[in-house]
Formats: sequence, C-alpha cells, structure tokens
Amino acid sequence: MLSANEYSLSPVSRAKQWFISSYPLLGAIAASFKLIEDRQVCYNMNISVAAISPSMQEIYINPAAGLSQNELRFVMAHEFLHAALRHDARHAWRDAYLWNIACDFVINDWLTDMGIGDRPASLLYDPQFKGLNAEAVYDRIVMDMRTYRKLATLRGVGIGDILPDTSGKRRDIDLDAFYRHALEQGLSYHETQNRGYLPEGLVEEIRALSYPPIPWDVDLARWFDDMFNPLEKQHSYARVSRRQSSTPDIPRPAWRLDPVTLDRRTFGVLLDTSGSMERALLATALGAIASYSASRDVPAARVVFCDAEAYDQGYMRPEDVAGTVKVKGRGGTVLQPGIDLLANAEDFPKEAPILIITDGECEDRLTLHGREHAFLIPERARLPFVPKGKVFRIT
Repeated sequence: MLSANEYSLSPVSRAKQWFISSYPLLGAIAASFKLIEDRQVCYNMNISVAAISPSMQEIYINPAAGLSQNELRFVMAHEFLHAALRHDARHAWRDAYLWNIACDFVINDWLTDMGIGDRPASLLYDPQFKGLNAEAVYDRIVMDMRTYRKLATLRGVGIGDILPDTSGKRRDIDLDAFYRHALEQGLSYHETQNRGYLPEGLVEEIRALSYPPIPWDVDLARWFDDMFNPLEKQHSYARVSRRQSSTPDIPRPAWRLDPVTLDRRTFGVLLDTSGSMERALLATALGAIASYSASRDVPAARVVFCDAEAYDQGYMRPEDVAGTVKVKGRGGTVLQPGIDLLANAEDFPKEAPILIITDGECEDRLTLHGREHAFLIPERARLPFVPKGKVFRIT
C-alpha cells in the first residue's frame, strides 16, 4: 500500500522507489542514480523512451513514452543492469551500437524470466538468443549487420541507450568497484531473503565481476597447454652413461625426450609484417611465444611473414624469430596466402596449430582449412570477419 508521500511522487519516481525498498538486487544501484524525467531534456538528447549514463550516474526516462507502472519497472531495471554490468566499458573493440543491441537482447530475456514488471512491446526480444551472453549474441548479429542496425534501443533507431562518458572529468569514486560491490551485496540480500528467481546467466555475470580478467599472456599460455601435452621422458643409454660416486661400476641411463615426437612438436606463426604493425606489438607477442615454446619443449616453429605477399622463413627457433622480423612497410595486408602456404607444406604436420599475429588491418577473410588456430591482436583492434579460433588481445 502506498503512503501519502509516495502518492505525491511521479510514476517514474515511484518505480525507482520500488527498487530501493522492495528489490534488493538493484536497490543500491537505483539509489545511486539521479532520475531525470524532463520531456525537453529527453527531446534534446533524442531519448524516445529511456537511456542511462553509467559514468554520470544519471537515468533518463521520457514521460511522453506513456509507460505503465509495471512497464516503468521493466525499463528501469533494463537500464540499471546496463550500468551495473559495465556494458559501457565492455564493448572494447566491438561496434558500440551493435554491442548495445546484443546487450538489450540478453537483458530483456533475463527480465522477462524474472518477471520484473511488464516488457513493453517495442523492446528487443528474440527467443533464439535465450541462454546466450552478450558476447555470443554479438558474434551472431554481426553476421547480419544490415538487419540489426535497423533495430531500435530504448533511445531510438541507430542510437544506443548506453550514453558514453563525454565529460572528461575525473571521478571521485572507482565506478568498477562501486558497481561490483553494489551488485554483490544486492545478490547476497536477494538470495538470503528469497526475493525471486534470478537467471543463471545473470548470476554468473555478477559473480564474474568479482574476479579480475585473465591477462592475455596467461590465456595464451593455457592455449599452448591445450595444444601441446607434456612429453614423457625415456631412459636411454645412447649417450655416455652416468655414474654415481657411491656406485661407480654401475652405468645409469640418462633421461631423454623421444626425438620422433619432438620433431613433430611444432606450430605455425603467421606474422603480419605490414607497415601498420607496431614494433612494440611484435616484440611483446614474440617474447611471450618464445618463453612458452621453451617451457613446453617446442624446438622450432614454422614461420611465415605476410604483408602484400607471403614469405616463407622455414623452421626457426622461437627465440630467434624476433631478431629476424623486418617491417616491410608496404600497403595492404593479405594473410590467406600465408595460411595456404602452411596448409600445403609437406614438411608441416597436418595437426600443427597456427598462431596469427596481426593488427587486424588485413584485407581478406581467412580460410584455415579446418586447422586449429588462434589470433594475437592489439586490445582494441578489430578483425574484418568473425573469427572461429580463439582471440588473444595484447593489453
């Protein structure tokens, strides 16, 4: 039942107050945001229904949208989750608008399952994306960008409802820490008080925010571990036998690695050596590759340089690659000839993986012939196609 003070509030303010008093998962988030429900402000900012500024901690609701009380709850929960899950910062190299669309599909699916208010008919919802995270949805919709660019967010067609930080001001608080703490605390209260169903995907994202992201070099090391199982050492008398001082008359075998297995223990390195590649990027990437190769008993890698053409360097010790790389400074980069060269080389094992180091400024879509592969690119670089292999981003 509403109190006299609550009756005096606008419908939008009452919706916000409901989160603070009755929905602990988002209560702290709602309390921290300034509510702006001015028609003229929304008109000037091209906000048809709603938008949020995670950096300024402001939520905009257009009264002209004519939403019911239950629809207001759904829309506000939608915007609060955008901010709390740091969708503004997570788009990284992705197209900002399509990333916004992907996040909308995921959030609206969660909120529909959670039964928070009523979903307005105009909001994005597609059952085919059920159970997917925003990154997976993004990978799907970029395959049909023309269609999805025509869809509207709560702000309108072609403009995202996640407002970027354009103020340039330094914040007195760590927004990542604030949103993380608010969500963790809200999740704890929500679960202990049995305040209703929460989708598994949402709970996983909230808990994932508590852990720092895995550094790219650690992630790359795990990829090497998956590609190269530890080798078993064998006893051998092929070399001069070892003898212990306590029993000098007893010859003892030495440990050695199986040379046949070792010869086939390799991988391909396709290096983009065009003029757009930064020397620091190559040095960082090759340094990591050399250390991982040595620790996993990889004696040599098959190296191919690529800019406008492919240059086969043959097999090289990983630690020697860095000293031979020369940025040739030509125009565009075409990587497919390098892939084909490795795929057709008779002395390159069919099961050997390929690591492609590029800044993303390549002009072709790659066909890897079903071979295991991964990409190593700068943090904010974009590949001109949807990669099928793992992508490691150098920070």
